[in-house]
Amino acid sequence: MKTVIPYFLVLLAAVLWGTTGTAQTYLPQNAQPLTIGASRLAIGGFSLLIIMILMKKINFRTWPWKTTIVAALCMALFQPLFFTSVRVTGIAIGTVVAIGSAPIFSGLIEWFYLKLRPSRAWIMATALSVIGCSLLFLNKDALTVNPLGVTLSLIAGFVFAIYTIVSKALLAKVEAIPAVAMTFSISAIMLMPFLFIFDSSWVTEPANIATILYLGFMTTSVAYILYLKGLQKVPSSSAVTLSLGEPLTAAVLSVFIVGEVLSAVSWVGVLLLLGGIVVLTFSGRKRAKKIE
Repeated sequence: MKTVIPYFLVLLAAVLWGTTGTAQTYLPQNAQPLTIGASRLAIGGFSLLIIMILMKKINFRTWPWKTTIVAALCMALFQPLFFTSVRVTGIAIGTVVAIGSAPIFSGLIEWFYLKLRPSRAWIMATALSVIGCSLLFLNKDALTVNPLGVTLSLIAGFVFAIYTIVSKALLAKVEAIPAVAMTFSISAIMLMPFLFIFDSSWVTEPANIATILYLGFMTTSVAYILYLKGLQKVPSSSAVTLSLGEPLTAAVLSVFIVGEVLSAVSWVGVLLLLGGIVVLTFSGRKRAKKIE
């Protein structure tokens, strides 16, 4: 696999994640975010799990359960943390803090815990991307900073960073598709209670089936397969930085599909965010060196 291809796989996964918000606008207003999250994980995880079992790609006896459960727990925690933070402090601040803080946490974890020093390219790309991500959603009329919401967003970003690092360790033992199947199936089981706590009758309505299937297969199964495939060759800190392509995609779709209007400052943020992604993708960076 050529050096640049894994970076594009991770970026493509982020683009698919970025379509989630637009896709959700086609669902009814009474659809709870946690129910949507549980449904998409269930569809994406269980469908892949059945296929992998039929293809005999999963050996339950030798499977690395500890690593998988940690990854699944991180993904299960990310869903309620992120959606609750967005509900408390708004989509703009919640998204910026959660997605924008993830690459910082990832780089710091790699540096202090795994003893891997991030490269200059990562530092530059992360700086451009985080600044751009902040400007992207800057809206004085809707700027609401809630301490609880920001705290939950930061925890969500930290959890996603851990998920990326743990998943990289999981990929050293198993293939990407079985890893996605097992991780998301376990995550779905963890989130199943939300399907009973909130009204989930909308899931079976014909008008919503296509959307929920798209969320389950494309933004979950396919997206995370691409993400983990790329993660095999991309450092965790860089992968999380590339995931900032998610808010970039969401912003572009909000303008051209949903009809929202971005300010001049937000467009500057788009360019900075894109610049950070380009720097990281085409830097030809070497893997982080082990600190001696």
